[in-house]
Order: sequence, then C-alpha cells, then structure tokens
Amino acid sequence: MRKYILYSIIIFSFFSCKNKNKEDNAVARVNNFYLYEEEITEKMFSNFTKEDSLLFRSNYINSWALEKILLDKARINIEDKNSDIKKLVASYEKELLIDRYKQAILQQELDTIITNQDIDKHYKKNKNIYKLNEKLIQLKYVNYNKDINNERKVIKLFKSKSSENIRELIKKELEFNSFNFNDSIWVSLKSVLRKLPILKDIKNIKKNDFIKKEDSLEVYLVAVNDILRRNQIAPKKYILPRIKQMILHKRKLKLIQEIEKSLITDAINKKQFEQY
Repeated sequence: MRKYILYSIIIFSFFSCKNKNKEDNAVARVNNFYLYEEEITEKMFSNFTKEDSLLFRSNYINSWALEKILLDKARINIEDKNSDIKKLVASYEKELLIDRYKQAILQQELDTIITNQDIDKHYKKNKNIYKLNEKLIQLKYVNYNKDINNERKVIKLFKSKSSENIRELIKKELEFNSFNFNDSIWVSLKSVLRKLPILKDIKNIKKNDFIKKEDSLEVYLVAVNDILRRNQIAPKKYILPRIKQMILHKRKLKLIQEIEKSLITDAINKKQFEQY
C-alpha cells in the first residue's frame, strides 16, 4: 500500500513538474496549447527596432491565440458527419504530394535551354496566336528648350538616319531635357503618349512621320520609324518573353506525359498494376 502511494506521488510530481516547466518556458497558453518565445523570435527580422519587436510579438501572440481558440470552437461546434473535412484534407494532401513529385522530376529532367532556332521555329509556327491587342510604335524623339543654340542644326541631325549624325546629337545631350535615339525598339503607343502627352492631339500617326510640336517653353521632335496596328502580328522581339514561356510550358506538358506513360508501363511490367 505504501509502495502504491509513493509511486502515485512520484507520477503526480513528474507530470506536475513537466506542466510547470511548460508554463515556465511559455509566453502564452490556450487550453493545452503553449506558445514559446523561440517560436516568435525566429519569425522576427534582424533589423527590427525594440518598438517593432514589441509590436510584432504582441500581434503574433494574439494571432496565435485567436487561431487556437477558433480551432477549438470549430471542433466543438462543427459536426462533420460525412467526414467532408477529412476527405478534403486527404485529397489536398494527395494532390500536393503528386505535384511536389512532378515538380522535383521537372527540376531534374526539364531542358530549360532555349536556342534562337527554337524561338524562330515556334514563332513561325504560331504567329497567328500572337496578334496585337494594342498599337506598337518605333520612334526616336528629343525635347529641348526654345532658347537652344543652333536649332536648325539639331533638326537636321535629328531627321537624318545616319548613325554618325545620331552620335553627334548624343554629344549634345546636356542641351536636351529628354531624348531617345533608338528607333529599333517596339514600344506600346500608350506608353509613348504617357511620356510625350504633347502627341495626344495627333489623330493618325503614320510610318515615317516627322512631327514637331512646341509649347511656350519647349520643343519636341518626333520621328516615327514604323507603326503596327491592332490585330497585326506582334514582332518577335516584342513578345520574346512570352515565346520562351510558351516553349517551356509545352516542354513541361510533354515531359509530364512521357513520365506518366513511363510510370504506367513500369508498373505493368513489375506486376504492380493490372486491369481486370
């Protein structure tokens, strides 16, 4: 009898000490759940000020407590007679595992090198899916104050297509408010109008147009190299990121199909999969 009482005291003392240690090290408790300081500090950024740390700590504890309280209330009050939640969790776990496995294989096996030949081949074959939904333009422009020295020379150099004359213009860049002399790049007309709102009142901008616009203080020179309308085929350079993304997407789909086919064949050969 004495031995039983002594044993009971030891067991009670063990669990009491264990719970006491839990409470001593904890910063918060919700029923049988405990939150510890290290769980909070590992989430903090190293550059937090003292005030930031205190605010983060308070918010974290309250968020943690609310989650546990809600979870307890949900378990008590929500009846899952048909085990819908368990089914959903099992389904999500299954999909997550399969997706992780596929992603791991893709990371190891997918060829991510895209050559110029790959790009050209894809673009020629799929041109019709890359129709423009906005106007594109190639242009150069320069903006300067009205009191600039030798304006006639600036206009003459600007209108020229000679690279030598463009280089001479660039030497005068400190005299310009803004400029762009690279007219081989396609940009959206909307973005140009945001940058050069003085062009907004021009209704029909055409290829090879030269435009001179001015206000009370400044002059704008614009030379249009080319323009593309809505529903025309997008230039290859303009949609290059989309082409690369599409090529990789198709490779992924093809590789996944090959992997799935290989897994089925392998399972059949190993007698792991049979159809009745």
